[in-house]
Amino acid sequence: MPPGPFPPADLSPGSVIDADRAAIAVGEAVGDEAGVETLRCNVVFTPSGRAGTVSAGTTVLDAARDLGVDLDSVCGGRGICGRCQIVPSMGSFPKWAITARADALSSPGATETAYGGRRPLGADARLGCQARVCADLVVDVPPESQLHGPVVRKSIDVGDIALDPLSTLHAVTVPPPTLDERRGLAQIVIDCVAAEWGVRLAGILPGALAELHASVAAGTPDDAGNRLVTVAVRWSGPEPSERNGMVAAVWPGVVTAALGVAIDIGSTTVAGHLTDLHSGEVLASAGRMNPQIRLGEDLMSRVSYVMMNPGGAPELTALVRDALAALIAELCADAGLEPASVLEVVLVGNPIMIHIALGIDPTPLGQAPFTLATDAAVELDGSELDLPCSAARVYVGPAIAGHVGADAAAAVLAGGPHRDEAITLLVDVGTNAEIVLGSSNGLWAASSPTGPAFEGAQISCGQRATPGAIERVRIDPTTWTPRVRVIGCDLWSDEPGFAEAIERQVAAGSRSAAAGVTGICGSGIIEVIAEMYLAGVLCADGVIVAPPSGGERATRVISEGRTSSFVLYEPPEGTGGPTITITQNDVRAIQLAKAALRAGIDLLCERAGIAAPDRVQLAGAFGAHIDPVRAMVLGLIGDCDPDAVCSVGNAAGTGAVRALLSGSQRAEMERVVRDIRKIETATEPRFQELFVAAMALPHATAPSPRLSTVIELPERTDPGASGGARSDRSPRRSRQRRRR
Repeated sequence: MPPGPFPPADLSPGSVIDADRAAIAVGEAVGDEAGVETLRCNVVFTPSGRAGTVSAGTTVLDAARDLGVDLDSVCGGRGICGRCQIVPSMGSFPKWAITARADALSSPGATETAYGGRRPLGADARLGCQARVCADLVVDVPPESQLHGPVVRKSIDVGDIALDPLSTLHAVTVPPPTLDERRGLAQIVIDCVAAEWGVRLAGILPGALAELHASVAAGTPDDAGNRLVTVAVRWSGPEPSERNGMVAAVWPGVVTAALGVAIDIGSTTVAGHLTDLHSGEVLASAGRMNPQIRLGEDLMSRVSYVMMNPGGAPELTALVRDALAALIAELCADAGLEPASVLEVVLVGNPIMIHIALGIDPTPLGQAPFTLATDAAVELDGSELDLPCSAARVYVGPAIAGHVGADAAAAVLAGGPHRDEAITLLVDVGTNAEIVLGSSNGLWAASSPTGPAFEGAQISCGQRATPGAIERVRIDPTTWTPRVRVIGCDLWSDEPGFAEAIERQVAAGSRSAAAGVTGICGSGIIEVIAEMYLAGVLCADGVIVAPPSGGERATRVISEGRTSSFVLYEPPEGTGGPTITITQNDVRAIQLAKAALRAGIDLLCERAGIAAPDRVQLAGAFGAHIDPVRAMVLGLIGDCDPDAVCSVGNAAGTGAVRALLSGSQRAEMERVVRDIRKIETATEPRFQELFVAAMALPHATAPSPRLSTVIELPERTDPGASGGARSDRSPRRSRQRRRR
């Protein structure tokens, strides 16, 4: 039987109500089989609009269950958990022919008056399990009181999904043992859940069984020796009506927090979100560096480490599992909760990261045909991954193919290209870019080996996105004078007070008195290469132009033998800090990375038979800070309407949270993944041709008519001409050019 938020009760027309429980104001008198007259009251629940009649004296919680209204409860109507809060609506409601008065509900009793649970009573709110219907009534059920209601969002936007948790809590009273009792304690608890909640369970999991006696013995006692405990139930099965439930944990007293953690295991960062499975609220978010970085910065280097070092695989596995355990502990500490309350964990990530986390040899993914151990979703207990939540079930999302993993599947779930007829390009840029293209008519996917250049690695002054890193760049096309903006300061470098602000703000952020502009991060790298091309510092093939001797331009370019460097930032005299330059090798590294990404995109477009997508979604922290116009100038993505390019944030993490909060979302992700067509760029002959063409800025052959409507591009030169052929002219300045 599927999970339900309400305990059972007799709501038949003949149910007997004690006279001292309710003062009957209005209603319709009916007779039961014994001839006892019982009044019926009209009740309407908003926002669902469900309506019906119930016997006067019925609790609002029981009325909600009788009418099929989604009203949460963990304590089973004991007035402890506070999850069944409702707000009565007073006044005239012609739509339902109801006039609701203040006496339509019973006055607060001793239990409700003394309530002091973790969730305080809101303004005008009542406890649905204690408030009794006395007359015709309109009741509002707020979102936070709906078990399957819309998600309450914080720090991460998962969209409007209906909560469908696969772990639920049920408080029950367990009778004291007797010599005549033939049932084991596990069966007694299971029978209590059936009797008090109308929920039939299939059994108990081994982890819960081991602690069962101690948990019940520590339960809250009453005068009869009964013990109040909370039973955590884990559900499995494709659809709610077909799911089976097992006891996953038994905790003493009433526990109201059913927690879940969604984690995206990135090659650089491990990021997680702690949520309340009953409300969908994100309670805490945190991230930490993946400790495997010290053994290899990108995915292939970690596979190489396993190949070349005996015991390398267990070492990498231990590192990532330690990071997962520490992250869960940190998230729970931030929310003031215990890791033992975590019942669900969802993990997504690149296939290599997932293989390592599960203790599976990743080396087959290091060479063709890149065979996965499994592309299906995997479920296991938290203890199997050494997590500090032994009662938790860990759900590892399905993979699409050898290098398009569960993180891409989660990003698709969040971005939703399969739900729309518009053709969407979803790009998650990392050391291995994952690309999905398509619509409700079908999806294609590919991965491109972009390497770590976009994250600051392989760049002479590159760094991660931390205070002091240059994130925005503009270059004057006449003088080649640059201006920059850095993380930690809202001022541009040519604005008054920049020097003082950067020293003060960045020093505080880095705890270093000598802090200043320290390097350039991914979004800044995109912008500086694009701006260098727009200003004429770079020609289309990526060569830094030698300026005429003398003049302001000459001060910006430093000759280094056969190559040159562009001076992007010089610290003010006397302030210290490095001079930030962009070398010819830096430009080449970015060209190689962007060409790999662009070739993958172009290959998918060819397979889909389209020239360009209708819209582009840039995922990840990198995508959140990219200027779409500069990305198109670089040629990172094809020519499209810049207004149709948007950031979807941490799409993989968002999809993981959606899968955490809803079993239906997991089923949708698994269903979509099965139908995605994977294009393997590593073995596709056409990929190399597209890669070579994509090396140029913005592209060797593809025109940019849409981009040209918002920014003026330099005129193309003869491909055989010298890079210096453009040095004697300044590119024209467009009135539409965006300088902010």
